[in-house]
Order: sequence, then structure tokens, then C-alpha cells
Amino acid sequence: MNLLLISLMDGGVHQILKTKFIEGGAVWMAPIALCLVLGLSLCIERIIYLSLSSVNIKKLLASIDRAWEAGGVSAAMEVCRNTRGAVASIFYQGLLRYGQGIEIVEKSIASSGSVQLGLLEKGLTWISLFISLAPSLGFLGTVVGMIQAFDNIQQVGDISASIVAGGMKVALLTTVFGLIVAMILQVFFNYILTLIENLTNDMEDGSIALLDIIVSKNKEQRQ
Repeated sequence: MNLLLISLMDGGVHQILKTKFIEGGAVWMAPIALCLVLGLSLCIERIIYLSLSSVNIKKLLASIDRAWEAGGVSAAMEVCRNTRGAVASIFYQGLLRYGQGIEIVEKSIASSGSVQLGLLEKGLTWISLFISLAPSLGFLGTVVGMIQAFDNIQQVGDISASIVAGGMKVALLTTVFGLIVAMILQVFFNYILTLIENLTNDMEDGSIALLDIIVSKNKEQRQ
């Protein structure tokens, strides 16, 4: 343990990982590295998309209410059209069917919410695949490496500590890097799920508040 800490301090974590990665061999390390690159690319794309989809619900509802007072439902729809994000898209679809009754508006909001939720979750299955695939490739590389180590022992005809240790070391490195890739992607994956959960709550709360506004406007028109 002390020797490991000393080596990390002297050579640096980055250099140590680079050296061990090369020692693991390109046959198994390359697919694991590809899982990391593709997985991180998808994670970054999702984080950017979800961040851009977020909007201040209270301000948006206040803007819709003011626009409705000034120019009617068409003005409120224009506010939604000019606002980015999933919530604004749901509001727009609801207001678009304002003249067809509250029940139709509710159904439209629910349907639009399902569509937007699907867009928010786009690509998550691929990220989940890479999280599972990276350690699986690592384990497979370990098993294949151990088989090769035993083949070397059989060819030599004697159990040599250097042959066994060398083969086992290379084999186990694939598992280590596979697990590291899976843990990195899992952290990003959970963060993305948190963003989606927050946006989903915003969509639900905002939809209820929008329906309240529509009901109050209907009462005002009847009076």
C-alpha cells in the first residue's frame, strides 16, 4: 500500500493510469476506451440539452398571465413560442386548444408531456449500455487473459511465478479499467436522471398552474 502511494506521488495518477492502460493491451483496452468516449459524449450532450430545457416556471407563468391580459390567448401562445424548453412547449400545446374546452386542454398537455419526457430521456439507453458493457468487456478480457496465462504455463511445462504473475496482471488490468469507466459513466448517468426528475416536476407543477390560469380566464369571460 505504501509503495502504491509513493508511486502515485512520484509519477502522478495520470501517468500511472496511462502506463497501466498500455500494459493492458490494445485488444481489450481500445473497446473499453471507446465505451468511455461514446458514453461521455452522450452524457455531455444530454446535460447540455437538459440545461437548455430548464426554465423559470414562475416567471414564465407570470409572463403568460400578463400577455393574456394584454392580448388574449394568442399573445400568451406567442410567449410560449418564444421561450425555449420542454415546459414552454407543453404550455403552447395546451393553449393551442384553448377554444376546445378544458378537458381537451388537459389531454393535450398530458400527451405533450409524454412526448417531451421521451425527448428528455433520449439516449439514456445507450449510456446504460456503455455502463454495463465496459465492465463486461473488462471481465471478458480478464478471463481470456487468464486462459492465455495457463496456455503459456502448459507450453513451458512448468509453473513459473513470472509467467503466472505477468499474465494475471495484464488480465486483471482490463477489469480495473472497465470498472473505472463504468463508475465514471454511472456518476454522469445519475446526474442526468436528477436533471430529468427536476424537469419532470417542473412540467407537472407548471401544467397544474397553467390549467388554473385557463380556468380563471374562462370564468372572467363568462362574467
